[in-house]
Amino acid sequence: MNINTVVDNEFAGKCFRDICNAPLSAMRGLSTGDAKALHAAFGITTIGDLAELKFVKWATAIKTLAAEECDTPEQVAKEALLDDAVEMTFPASDPISVDSGITRIEVPPDMVDASTDHQHAKEVEASTEKGKGKSA
Repeated sequence: MNINTVVDNEFAGKCFRDICNAPLSAMRGLSTGDAKALHAAFGITTIGDLAELKFVKWATAIKTLAAEECDTPEQVAKEALLDDAVEMTFPASDPISVDSGITRIEVPPDMVDASTDHQHAKEVEASTEKGKGKSA
């Protein structure tokens, strides 16, 4: 991080010790009015005071821990259902995998006619023919 992007131009190039002891308004985006409000609310006057503010430390800890928190049983169950749905849609047994190195298929695969390669297709055809005979 370039420290000069977060402090006013007046404090650019100064050492960190000086910046730490600088007034809150030295931070870019914090006006003198904002600094007065923070002083009135929390009794802080410098950038260092802000860094030591217990509420800032608590918020930082909560954010850090939230990123590392384990999923709840409900979240794990939802993820498992989603994984199962994806697996049913795109089975891992598909012949071509993403990492197989194939970039182009030279010859298109043979297409299967679903009407002749269907479970019990012959029975369906016989039943259809039988139905046609009854309607005639």
